[in-house]
Amino acid sequence: MTSGDQVIAAMHDRYASTWYKNLTFVQQTTNWRPPGGTSTTKTWWEAGMIPGRLRIDTDSIRKGDGVIFRGDSVYSFAGGKQVSANPGVNELLVLGFDVYGQPVSRTLEVLRQRGFDVAKVHEGTWLGEPVWIVGALAGDTTSKQFWISRDRLIFLRMLQLATTPNGSRYVDLRFDKYVKRGGGWVAEEVWQYVDGKPALHEEYSQVRVDVPLDEGIFDPARFSTAQHWAK
Repeated sequence: MTSGDQVIAAMHDRYASTWYKNLTFVQQTTNWRPPGGTSTTKTWWEAGMIPGRLRIDTDSIRKGDGVIFRGDSVYSFAGGKQVSANPGVNELLVLGFDVYGQPVSRTLEVLRQRGFDVAKVHEGTWLGEPVWIVGALAGDTTSKQFWISRDRLIFLRMLQLATTPNGSRYVDLRFDKYVKRGGGWVAEEVWQYVDGKPALHEEYSQVRVDVPLDEGIFDPARFSTAQHWAK
């Protein structure tokens, strides 16, 4: 592979005809605030539809708090009512799921818009597994980059320097404990480290793929009225 374009094309071509179209799961979410500090754990209910849709119900489904990622927009809800709508793309949704269910050109367009230099790629290893590292050349660990398993062609890691009100922070996101689901894979554990300290840990349970799912749950206008998969 000599470019990220080729890596993305290989990912798409390997699984495009077999990857699941939707999934649901229950997530135990642990946050450390500040990173490495005091932790809290909550249960979230999540559903995704490929490409470009993810719904997260936080704390209590009946309380009506949550968020919808849809295309390039993010909608937030409290008490069942929409409280904000902002531009935004969930990069983990793109790299972990959408890449297998949308045209290669669309994935590359989004990644370039999000600041990845997809012309750059080099080889490496991660936890003993050979990887393609897209977005940086060998020796560069600070440019925004994502790591892809060379054998399984699935997303493993993303690194970037993020700008925050408290200055630059080194963010390390990891997809772990992949399980074969349908014709694809699900990483049933996700970690986020900030400056080397744990900030977020997600553990999935009750994972199901290609289930009957009301697409209305991803429609902001129907956040509270569509048939919820977990109710």
